Amino acid sequence: MRKILHIDMDAFYASVEQRDDPSLRGRPVVVAWRGARSVVCAASYEARKFGVRSAMPAVRAERLCPQAVFVPPDFVRYKAVSRQVREIFLRHTDLVEPLSLDEAYLDVTAPKSELPSATAIAETIRAQIRDETALTASAGVAPNKFLAKIASDWNKPDGQFVIRPAQVEAFLMPLPVARIPGVGKVMQAKLAELGIDTVGDLRAFALEDLEARFGSFGARLYRRARGIDERPVEPNQPVQSISAEDTFERDLPLSEIEPTIRRLAEKTWQAAAKTERVGRTVVLKLKTAQFRILTRSHTPEAPPASLQQFVDIALSLRHRVDLAEDTRYRLVGVGLGGFRDRNLAPQAALFETDTEDGGSRSR
Repeated sequence: MRKILHIDMDAFYASVEQRDDPSLRGRPVVVAWRGARSVVCAASYEARKFGVRSAMPAVRAERLCPQAVFVPPDFVRYKAVSRQVREIFLRHTDLVEPLSLDEAYLDVTAPKSELPSATAIAETIRAQIRDETALTASAGVAPNKFLAKIASDWNKPDGQFVIRPAQVEAFLMPLPVARIPGVGKVMQAKLAELGIDTVGDLRAFALEDLEARFGSFGARLYRRARGIDERPVEPNQPVQSISAEDTFERDLPLSEIEPTIRRLAEKTWQAAAKTERVGRTVVLKLKTAQFRILTRSHTPEAPPASLQQFVDIALSLRHRVDLAEDTRYRLVGVGLGGFRDRNLAPQAALFETDTEDGGSRSR
């Protein structure tokens, strides 16, 4: 039985800003560039009371909370604090899997410290973060990653929640199915059509039924509804994908986005060159003015060997966008995925996906 922690810094970027500028403390802080196309990177808890959330358009955040203080993000500073927090984690276990700058999984089944329990380790880590960074973190303690992540959100901010093995079933049954990772609005609506609103409702369905309706994701739903998650904490996860994206100052037709694709492709290629692995799949991402998201991807027989090849493939993916010519786009992204070790032979594949509100299809 594993002992897993999920540690999540509280309103991380905004909290760093409030810590470093005393005039911001107690005020609604929104970390974002101002502008019609900007999105919120983080919001303080004072701003969240007005409905401001991460990834929300900055103009909407300003409407919801006119008195908010907008602060441009400073990722160099946030990364420095993140490294500080990571060093605290490593005092207790080498099995640390960062998810982002502000959260990580820790496996403390066999900890480096002599603390008596996973609960005590989580309490100590939170106290050390508070003492050494003047910031707060919340923690979830559970037998696996899935449950630990849910638990860390239970008593936010500056809180902790423990799910013991004997408590798993009672804890999960009343939860909305939306708490299961991967269940977005589209999947939630599909499950509601089957009368599934809670995890308890989901548990009434057999594995075969869920797989027949939802494929491999149905099998995942079946396992999560029973609190099953066998994924280990992986401290040194290899790069799987690299991408760059940009939001236009005004919505553009497909015919006008070539310069941006070239610029983003170069940025992605330079980042990929710093890794020791090889990316094989080229991805073009588009978001329409109506916020519909589309991706077009191609995996050639051999990985792109040069920036020019990468750019050419990215540009060619525009021809697989089958929306009307007068469609306007607010965002474009270019990515490189399917990373493999250099000594692994590539396999040919070709696929496209079209997603809208979390749905997807392959063809």
